[in-house]
Amino acid sequence: MTKHRFLPVRPLSAALVLLLALPLGAVQAQIARPSATPRLVVPAPPAASTAPRAGAQRQADFIVAVVNSEPITNNEVRAKLLRTEQMLKQQGTPVPPRNELLPQLIERMISDKAQLQAAQASGLKIDDNAVEGAVQTVARQNQITVDELRRRLTADGIDYAQFRSEIRDELLISRLRQREVKADVSESEIDAYLRDQQGQPGAASAAPAALNLAEILVAVPENATPDQVASLQARAQQVLERVRAGADFAALAAELSASASRGNGGQMGLRSADRYPPLFVEATQSLRAGGLAGPVRSAAGFHILKVIEKRQGGLPDAVVAQTRARHILLRLTPQLTEAAAIEKLAGFKKRIAAGQADFAALARENSQDGSAKEGGDLGWAPAGAFVPEFEKVMNALGPNQVSDPLVSRFGVHLLQVLERREVPVSPRDQREMVRGMLREKKQEEALVRWAEDIRGRAYVEFREPPQ
Repeated sequence: MTKHRFLPVRPLSAALVLLLALPLGAVQAQIARPSATPRLVVPAPPAASTAPRAGAQRQADFIVAVVNSEPITNNEVRAKLLRTEQMLKQQGTPVPPRNELLPQLIERMISDKAQLQAAQASGLKIDDNAVEGAVQTVARQNQITVDELRRRLTADGIDYAQFRSEIRDELLISRLRQREVKADVSESEIDAYLRDQQGQPGAASAAPAALNLAEILVAVPENATPDQVASLQARAQQVLERVRAGADFAALAAELSASASRGNGGQMGLRSADRYPPLFVEATQSLRAGGLAGPVRSAAGFHILKVIEKRQGGLPDAVVAQTRARHILLRLTPQLTEAAAIEKLAGFKKRIAAGQADFAALARENSQDGSAKEGGDLGWAPAGAFVPEFEKVMNALGPNQVSDPLVSRFGVHLLQVLERREVPVSPRDQREMVRGMLREKKQEEALVRWAEDIRGRAYVEFREPPQ
């Protein structure tokens, strides 16, 4: 795995998962903006699933809407609604009332069907190998095998053949979007943007356009006594002091945080500021990348916050966090199964921990990656440089800590973080970051117009309201 192969990879979207972890306002934006690509998360089998089972009694089906002569049925809407509600609950997001969610969901289904029809009419094809590769990617993103993925889907009442069909449809729509929607950014547009941002008085203190924050949450029980609250606040303050003294934030988050983001080193991801709690935005408003705030009190407890990235008024911050790591990669073959690769790398980890082997020497001898000759060293990399399943584990490691074997789309890795730092962004890099932001914005706008055009040209007939 040479470094260039770890360029950011957009997580896979599937019709199975809509509106992940979004409040109602963001739900509306998600339906309106087909460019949004939620990460596919496969739910663990619940104790008692609300999804319709194959043997469950079902009411007679009927047509809710017709899109260019193809129907959307009541059972399709119900299944989509139940899956969406289940995913929102698992993400800890309030579920909107059905009378608000249903019209949005149906409109999204109409838009998706119209786009799929356009993709099919264009002559584009998705072969079985591409579908199988996408399914394997979904399994790896969720750190499970394909067999376990199939089992979880079945336990959740989702037909595996239908799941593959929806994956194929999403790949087809995605390929059509890539072909039809282009967004180029000129050097003059970058110059104009930079002049505009630099000419804004007080821009440094304005509310940020986008943030990536990491948190460590010390949870406070709902009925905690004043003494308990004071004790937990003191504990949060101690954690903050450890970070300020040089302790690794990601490692402490993985060890101590009660937040769902602990598995990602506490990082909550780059998103618009209005998708963070206002108290988080206010607490970090005057901080640059790498800055710390807290403990910040919320209904959940006390939060220690770290600014990973801040885009002030749309302009990237002048400092970025970087990680230097090394790894050993074993690629899977018919002769080397995933289980065998994991077992081999676990043996390497034991030898390294016992002082019987050197990580760099093992990488040079065994790693099947271009970095092997450098002892597995991947060099300095900013956030987002590696694929999500790799970066998630990397962010949770402290300096010199060695991971357990992890599976990515490239194979099985043994990973070690060597050090972390924060560095200023060069003018050239800043221009490239601005180029990326402008391109993404233009592409989102172009995708919205394209989707509206596809939807506007579709014949849609509404029949009976869903039940």
